[in-house]
Amino acid sequence: MPRVADHDARHGQITDAVQRLIARHGLTAVTVARTAAEAGMSVGLVQHYFTAKDEMLLATFTRVNGRFTARVDELVNRGEAEGRTLAVMLRQALVELIPLDDSRRVEFLVRLAFGGQAAHNARLAAVQRETLIGIRSRVAQAIANGTACGEVAEAVDAADEALRIVAFTEGLALHTHSDPDGTPASAVLAALDDQLGRVFNGTCRRAGRAASGP
Repeated sequence: MPRVADHDARHGQITDAVQRLIARHGLTAVTVARTAAEAGMSVGLVQHYFTAKDEMLLATFTRVNGRFTARVDELVNRGEAEGRTLAVMLRQALVELIPLDDSRRVEFLVRLAFGGQAAHNARLAAVQRETLIGIRSRVAQAIANGTACGEVAEAVDAADEALRIVAFTEGLALHTHSDPDGTPASAVLAALDDQLGRVFNGTCRRAGRAASGP
Protein backbone atom coordinates (compact mmCIF):
# COMPACT_ATOMS: atom_id res chain seq x y z
CA MET A 1 0.00 0.00 0.00
CA PRO A 2 2.79 2.57 0.70
CA ARG A 3 4.06 2.05 -2.85
CA VAL A 4 0.63 2.88 -4.27
CA ALA A 5 0.37 5.94 -2.03
CA ASP A 6 3.83 7.09 -3.12
CA HIS A 7 2.93 6.58 -6.78
CA ASP A 8 -0.26 8.64 -6.38
CA ALA A 9 1.60 11.38 -4.51
CA ARG A 10 4.31 11.62 -7.18
CA HIS A 11 1.71 11.56 -9.92
CA GLY A 12 -0.13 14.44 -8.25
CA GLN A 13 3.09 16.35 -7.64
CA ILE A 14 3.95 16.22 -11.33
CA THR A 15 0.50 17.13 -12.64
CA ASP A 16 0.23 19.98 -10.13
CA ALA A 17 3.55 21.30 -11.46
CA VAL A 18 2.22 21.11 -15.03
CA GLN A 19 -0.89 23.00 -13.94
CA ARG A 20 1.18 25.80 -12.39
CA LEU A 21 3.35 26.11 -15.51
CA ILE A 22 0.30 26.36 -17.74
CA ALA A 23 -1.31 28.98 -15.51
CA ARG A 24 1.83 31.13 -15.51
CA HIS A 25 3.22 30.67 -19.01
CA GLY A 26 0.75 28.73 -21.17
CA LEU A 27 0.68 25.22 -22.54
CA THR A 28 3.67 25.66 -24.86
CA ALA A 29 5.90 26.35 -21.85
CA VAL A 30 5.41 22.82 -20.54
CA THR A 31 8.40 20.54 -21.07
CA VAL A 32 9.59 17.54 -19.12
CA ALA A 33 12.63 19.50 -17.91
CA ARG A 34 10.60 22.52 -16.77
CA THR A 35 8.05 20.27 -15.12
CA ALA A 36 10.78 18.45 -13.22
CA ALA A 37 12.24 21.75 -12.00
CA GLU A 38 8.81 23.04 -11.00
CA ALA A 39 8.02 19.80 -9.16
CA GLY A 40 11.42 19.72 -7.45
CA MET A 41 12.47 16.37 -8.84
CA SER A 42 14.76 14.94 -11.49
CA VAL A 43 13.89 14.61 -15.16
CA GLY A 44 14.44 10.88 -14.84
CA LEU A 45 11.84 10.63 -12.10
CA VAL A 46 9.28 12.51 -14.16
CA GLN A 47 9.98 10.21 -17.10
CA HIS A 48 9.54 7.22 -14.80
CA TYR A 49 5.91 8.20 -14.29
CA PHE A 50 5.24 9.67 -17.74
CA THR A 51 7.09 8.31 -20.74
CA ALA A 52 5.86 11.11 -23.01
CA LYS A 53 4.83 14.74 -22.64
CA ASP A 54 1.39 14.00 -24.09
CA GLU A 55 0.74 11.46 -21.33
CA MET A 56 1.67 14.06 -18.74
CA LEU A 57 -0.67 16.65 -20.29
CA LEU A 58 -3.53 14.17 -20.53
CA ALA A 59 -3.11 13.22 -16.87
CA THR A 60 -3.10 16.89 -15.85
CA PHE A 61 -6.27 17.67 -17.80
CA THR A 62 -7.99 14.62 -16.33
CA ARG A 63 -6.88 15.59 -12.81
CA VAL A 64 -8.19 19.17 -13.13
CA ASN A 65 -11.58 17.91 -14.28
CA GLY A 66 -11.60 15.29 -11.55
CA ARG A 67 -11.01 17.90 -8.88
CA PHE A 68 -13.97 19.91 -10.13
CA THR A 69 -16.19 16.81 -10.04
CA ALA A 70 -15.05 15.96 -6.52
CA ARG A 71 -15.88 19.47 -5.29
CA VAL A 72 -19.32 19.30 -6.84
CA ASP A 73 -19.98 15.92 -5.23
CA GLU A 74 -18.97 17.35 -1.86
CA LEU A 75 -21.22 20.38 -2.31
CA VAL A 76 -24.19 18.21 -3.29
CA ASN A 77 -23.69 15.83 -0.38
CA ARG A 78 -23.44 18.73 2.05
CA GLY A 79 -26.43 20.48 0.50
CA GLU A 80 -28.57 17.36 0.75
CA ALA A 81 -27.57 16.87 4.37
CA GLU A 82 -28.50 20.47 5.16
CA GLY A 83 -31.79 20.34 3.24
CA ARG A 84 -30.90 22.98 0.65
CA THR A 85 -33.05 23.44 -2.43
CA LEU A 86 -31.96 21.96 -5.76
CA ALA A 87 -31.58 25.46 -7.18
CA VAL A 88 -29.17 26.46 -4.42
CA MET A 89 -27.11 23.29 -4.79
CA LEU A 90 -26.93 23.68 -8.56
CA ARG A 91 -25.87 27.32 -8.23
CA GLN A 92 -23.06 26.34 -5.87
CA ALA A 93 -21.89 23.65 -8.27
CA LEU A 94 -21.92 25.91 -11.33
CA VAL A 95 -20.05 28.68 -9.52
CA GLU A 96 -17.12 26.27 -9.31
CA LEU A 97 -16.70 26.73 -13.08
CA ILE A 98 -16.34 30.51 -12.83
CA PRO A 99 -12.90 32.02 -12.03
CA LEU A 100 -13.93 34.12 -9.03
CA ASP A 101 -10.87 33.36 -6.89
CA ASP A 102 -7.23 32.38 -7.40
CA SER A 103 -7.71 28.61 -7.36
CA ARG A 104 -10.61 28.71 -9.82
CA ARG A 105 -8.69 31.16 -12.02
CA VAL A 106 -5.82 28.69 -12.27
CA GLU A 107 -8.21 25.87 -13.12
CA PHE A 108 -9.95 28.01 -15.73
CA LEU A 109 -6.64 28.91 -17.39
CA VAL A 110 -5.73 25.23 -17.54
CA ARG A 111 -9.11 24.24 -19.00
CA LEU A 112 -8.87 27.10 -21.50
CA ALA A 113 -5.39 26.04 -22.60
CA PHE A 114 -6.38 22.41 -22.97
CA GLY A 115 -9.60 23.37 -24.73
CA GLY A 116 -7.58 24.98 -27.51
CA GLN A 117 -5.22 22.03 -27.70
CA ALA A 118 -8.12 19.56 -27.79
CA ALA A 119 -9.09 20.84 -31.23
CA HIS A 120 -6.03 19.02 -32.58
CA ASN A 121 -5.65 16.19 -30.08
CA ALA A 122 -8.22 13.38 -30.10
CA ARG A 123 -7.37 12.12 -26.60
CA LEU A 124 -7.68 15.56 -25.02
CA ALA A 125 -10.87 16.12 -27.00
CA ALA A 126 -12.28 12.91 -25.56
CA VAL A 127 -11.60 14.08 -21.99
CA GLN A 128 -13.11 17.47 -22.75
CA ARG A 129 -16.21 15.91 -24.32
CA GLU A 130 -16.65 13.46 -21.45
CA THR A 131 -16.37 16.27 -18.92
CA LEU A 132 -18.91 18.46 -20.70
CA ILE A 133 -21.34 15.58 -21.08
CA GLY A 134 -20.93 14.82 -17.39
CA ILE A 135 -21.65 18.41 -16.38
CA ARG A 136 -24.72 18.64 -18.61
CA SER A 137 -25.95 15.30 -17.31
CA ARG A 138 -25.65 16.48 -13.71
CA VAL A 139 -27.52 19.68 -14.49
CA ALA A 140 -30.21 17.76 -16.38
CA GLN A 141 -30.60 15.41 -13.42
CA ALA A 142 -30.96 18.36 -11.06
CA ILE A 143 -33.69 19.77 -13.32
CA ALA A 144 -35.44 16.39 -13.49
CA ASN A 145 -35.29 16.12 -9.70
CA GLY A 146 -36.67 19.65 -9.52
CA THR A 147 -39.60 18.61 -11.69
CA ALA A 148 -40.28 15.66 -9.40
CA CYS A 149 -40.38 17.80 -6.27
CA GLY A 150 -42.04 20.90 -7.70
CA GLU A 151 -39.16 23.37 -8.10
CA VAL A 152 -39.36 23.02 -11.90
CA ALA A 153 -42.45 23.01 -14.11
CA GLU A 154 -43.36 19.66 -15.65
CA ALA A 155 -43.23 21.01 -19.21
CA VAL A 156 -39.52 21.88 -18.95
CA ASP A 157 -37.17 19.75 -21.09
CA ALA A 158 -34.29 18.87 -18.75
CA ALA A 159 -31.70 18.20 -21.47
CA ASP A 160 -32.46 21.39 -23.40
CA GLU A 161 -32.35 23.57 -20.31
CA ALA A 162 -29.16 21.88 -19.10
CA LEU A 163 -27.46 22.80 -22.36
CA ARG A 164 -28.57 26.43 -22.02
CA ILE A 165 -27.51 26.69 -18.37
CA VAL A 166 -24.08 25.13 -18.89
CA ALA A 167 -23.39 27.22 -22.00
CA PHE A 168 -24.49 30.36 -20.14
CA THR A 169 -22.22 29.53 -17.20
CA GLU A 170 -19.24 28.92 -19.47
CA GLY A 171 -19.93 32.28 -21.11
CA LEU A 172 -19.92 33.95 -17.70
CA ALA A 173 -16.63 32.22 -16.91
CA LEU A 174 -15.03 33.50 -20.11
CA HIS A 175 -16.22 37.07 -19.54
CA THR A 176 -15.03 36.95 -15.93
CA HIS A 177 -11.60 35.85 -17.11
CA SER A 178 -11.34 38.24 -20.06
CA ASP A 179 -12.81 41.33 -18.38
CA PRO A 180 -12.61 40.98 -14.59
CA ASP A 181 -13.11 44.72 -14.00
CA GLY A 182 -16.27 44.75 -16.07
CA THR A 183 -17.70 41.58 -14.53
CA PRO A 184 -17.72 41.93 -10.74
CA ALA A 185 -18.65 38.83 -8.77
CA SER A 186 -21.94 40.35 -7.68
CA ALA A 187 -23.04 40.90 -11.28
CA VAL A 188 -21.89 37.45 -12.38
CA LEU A 189 -23.74 35.71 -9.56
CA ALA A 190 -26.87 37.80 -10.17
CA ALA A 191 -26.83 36.81 -13.84
CA LEU A 192 -26.48 33.14 -12.90
CA ASP A 193 -29.32 33.46 -10.42
CA ASP A 194 -31.53 35.00 -13.10
CA GLN A 195 -30.73 32.15 -15.49
CA LEU A 196 -31.49 29.48 -12.89
CA GLY A 197 -34.59 31.37 -11.77
CA ARG A 198 -36.13 30.88 -15.21
CA VAL A 199 -36.14 27.14 -14.61
CA PHE A 200 -36.26 26.71 -10.84
CA ASN A 201 -39.23 28.93 -10.11
CA GLY A 202 -41.35 26.67 -7.90
CA THR A 203 -41.25 25.36 -4.33
CA CYS A 204 -40.23 21.82 -3.53
CA ARG A 205 -43.16 19.85 -2.11
CA ARG A 206 -40.83 17.76 0.04
CA ALA A 207 -39.43 20.95 1.61
CA GLY A 208 -42.95 22.05 2.39
CA ARG A 209 -43.76 18.75 4.10
CA ALA A 210 -40.52 18.90 6.06
CA ALA A 211 -41.34 22.41 7.27
CA SER A 212 -44.84 21.39 8.41
CA GLY A 213 -43.51 18.45 10.44
CA PRO A 214 -44.86 14.87 10.82
